[in-house]
Order: sequence, then C-alpha cells, then structure tokens
Amino acid sequence: MKRLAILSGGGALPAMLVKNYPDAMRITFEGVPHQLSHPFNVHNFEKLGGLFEAMRLGRVTDVVLAGAMGRPALDPNDFDAETMLIAPRLLPILRKGDDAILRLFISVLEEQGFTVVGAHVLLPELTVDEGIFSGPFPTEEALKDAARAADILMALSPLDVGQGAVVAGGLCLGIETLQGTDEMLRFVASTPGHLRRGKGVLVKAPKRGQDLRVDMPAVGPDTVRYAAVAGLAGIVVSAGQVIVLDPDETREALEDTDLFLIGRVL
Repeated sequence: MKRLAILSGGGALPAMLVKNYPDAMRITFEGVPHQLSHPFNVHNFEKLGGLFEAMRLGRVTDVVLAGAMGRPALDPNDFDAETMLIAPRLLPILRKGDDAILRLFISVLEEQGFTVVGAHVLLPELTVDEGIFSGPFPTEEALKDAARAADILMALSPLDVGQGAVVAGGLCLGIETLQGTDEMLRFVASTPGHLRRGKGVLVKAPKRGQDLRVDMPAVGPDTVRYAAVAGLAGIVVSAGQVIVLDPDETREALEDTDLFLIGRVL
C-alpha cells in the first residue's frame, strides 16, 4: 500500500496537500519556515540518512516536494554518512541554479527507492488550464507583451535563473531571480513612469525542460496584489504548468483589482 511523504517548504501549498492527503507523513527542515500543523518531523539537510530512515520506518513509498525552501547553508563537517556519499555530486553544483540542485535531490530520492511525484499530479485541479481563469480578456498589446516575456524566459532557461518576467510595451521591466516573484514586482512598482510604456504583464512559466515534480511555478492572491501595485494589466501563465494557490481568494483578488489571469500555451 502506498504512503505519501510531504517534504515541506514555505507557503500555502504544503498545507493544501496535507488537507487532501491527511495520512501523509509531514516533514520539515531546520531553518526552513513552514505553515504545517503538528504532527510533523523535523530533519536536517546535512543528515539525509536520518531523513531516509524515518521515511522507511514510516512506510513511505511516494514523496512530494512542496513550497519554497531556499538554499541551506551546508557545513560538510556535519554531514552524516549518507550525505557524505552524495557530497562529490552535491558540492560542485551548489554554485549553480536551483534546478540543478533539485534534480540531484530527485535522483538521490529515487536511488533510495522512493517515487517522486509532482504537486500538480496530486492536486490537478490547482493548475491553470488554457483560457481565462478570471478577469477581463487581455488586450492585443498585453498578449504581445506576454509573448515577449515568454521569449525572455525561454532564452534564460539554460542559465537556470527564474520563472517570471514582466514586460510593458515590449520593454522588460523585471526578471525573477533568487529573491522571488514578489520582490521582482516590488522592483517593477518602483520603476519611474518615464521608463514605462503601457501597463505591462507578468508571465510565469517553468524553465524549458524543467522537471515539474519540483519547484513548479505558482501564483496566488499575493501575486495578484503585488502585480496591481506594480501597475500591471494582468498575469499570463503557462497552461497546465503553473499552480494557483488559494484559487477562491485569487479570484477575489483579481476581481478587486480588475486584473486578468489567463493560461496560454507558451
């Protein structure tokens, strides 16, 4: 019989998974903020052997990684035997993007006999289908800006930088980096008016070739509110490849701000 383990980072997604899979093992990590309620197990990235043993004792077969985790500060002197075994693969990629680190983590989990599943598989109703999710239909200018932002994201995909970009009047106003989408939108909001042409659009999409089982792009009510403060016309996401957190509240935020959210094949 299969049992799920939820490896939790920050944000609403892990709690949504717990609500739908109450029998899942809940796992958090030292130094990583989370919104899970007890019971949960706390583990350390430097001692992966303890994590794997706990999951085996809990009869875990499937694993989902959900929520923002950031990059832990790792001290090789604190590695346990299991982590030491993967250190030759881990340490060289710590200077690369998040995608490279997450791909390695997936490989290690699979080598340990666990099946890694994506949150979008467990909660398929949360992904945005092609078409309008809520709000007014975007103008032709907004769709052109969305296409330009998508081109930028696809061009940057090999560099493993981020999953979001803002374009207004054909000009790029912001690219998501390690700080995240909200910080990018704050930056866009501070852009002087004489540097802007039109309202602009936020595009969220996975990197080309990204493994959607981890680090899947997400938007939510806060994304909508920050986009409104930034003066944007709306949000375009890659259809079927972006999760909406708190769908009802996100729809309310879109109605309150008169922004659109639409899924497109990018």
